[in-house]
Amino acid sequence: MNDLKQGYPENIAGETKRYCQYLELNPDTLEQYKYWHNSMNIWKEIPEGIRKAGILNMEIYLIGNHAFMITETPKNFDWDTAFGRLATFERQAEWEEFVSKFQNVASGKRSEEKWQLMERIFSLKETPKRD
Repeated sequence: MNDLKQGYPENIAGETKRYCQYLELNPDTLEQYKYWHNSMNIWKEIPEGIRKAGILNMEIYLIGNHAFMITETPKNFDWDTAFGRLATFERQAEWEEFVSKFQNVASGKRSEEKWQLMERIFSLKETPKRD
């Protein structure tokens, strides 16, 4: 296990948008979910499709049986258009059906139907410094 206090380095150039999403996982299949989302085990078509949809970076974090996804996109990214395209890419529907058995969601749903967008309630960058 990584030392979580070391953090995860980032180097994203230019102005981007960030989306945060949440999903509840089946605690009985958590290790399988982690296995299939490992960079070496994920089906090659899935990250290829994510990139082709215009997403710059996507990360999934876990705590207990809760998954938290951060998606970084270009500033002009259109959510509905991009995820509509993503759903048509090779093996994407098959992947969503496959991973749904690890998630507490109904099968047959597309990615953006499963993952719930989260509201940001605090941003240090947007908080003015006060004397």
